[in-house]
Amino acid sequence: MAVPAPNRIHHGEALAVLSSWPEELVDCIVTSPPYYRQRDYAGQAEQVGMEETPGEYVRRLVAIFGQCRRVLNESGSLWLVIGDKYDGGEQMGLPWRVALALVDDGWILRSDCIWHKPNAMPSSVKKRPTTDHEYIFFFTKSKSYFYDADAIREPHITFGENSRMKGGRGHFGRRGGTPEAGKNGGDNNLHDGRWDQAFHPLGRNKRTVWSIPLSKFRGAHFAVFPESLVRTCLLAACPGEGLVLDPFLGSGTTAVVAKKLGRKYLGIDCSKEYCVLAKERLAMSETKQKRLALKA
Repeated sequence: MAVPAPNRIHHGEALAVLSSWPEELVDCIVTSPPYYRQRDYAGQAEQVGMEETPGEYVRRLVAIFGQCRRVLNESGSLWLVIGDKYDGGEQMGLPWRVALALVDDGWILRSDCIWHKPNAMPSSVKKRPTTDHEYIFFFTKSKSYFYDADAIREPHITFGENSRMKGGRGHFGRRGGTPEAGKNGGDNNLHDGRWDQAFHPLGRNKRTVWSIPLSKFRGAHFAVFPESLVRTCLLAACPGEGLVLDPFLGSGTTAVVAKKLGRKYLGIDCSKEYCVLAKERLAMSETKQKRLALKA
């Protein structure tokens, strides 16, 4: 099998393209496959998402991600972003159907995260809450995998304006100080010493709810993958100068972010139109980065 050159976008059906690549090629996968029966890419006979039944949709994704796992390094991981579908007012539960099917196929599920959309489109539904989230599933190929928790730490809430702790910084560094009344009671390391040492200097560990607005890109007729979401995934799971794959590249967000972070990329999409769009977006991003470098 020929080794594909990095920083390339491949036009074709994901399963077929991946099957032609050698094993253990990429370090990380970040992707969002077309959602079931949500958008018909006219003229794309090989598109994912227009299967007759949810079961067929799940089985097809399992086959594609099986090839993804084959081309992934042993220390690699997959971030899968996927939304749900309602049919006749009934929620289909597709994100978890897909996730559990991938577990059955050999993937190791490490975490389910929620992508909360603060600017989600309004809905006319009257008999259920309006959906403003999607799932982000974090899978690995093995139990020994690359993960940089420090790269994606969040600011501590305890000393911020959103803290509900009485006294705030007045407790910091004091003997006998405690973050909240009764919390960690009996823990001598906190009550009889400096409890602030329990707080990592770079921030708290990343939480599982990510509040990220939808993004737009001219040329695409729909909301695109937010760059900040992809950035979080890559910083956490793709080593410096590593190679990231997106088998459903779409408008190219994964490739754009990978390039900005000094990672290499490989992209696949069955739509020739979107392959062209992704290449144009990459060129625009590179031009913008050069201009910013000249101004610096």
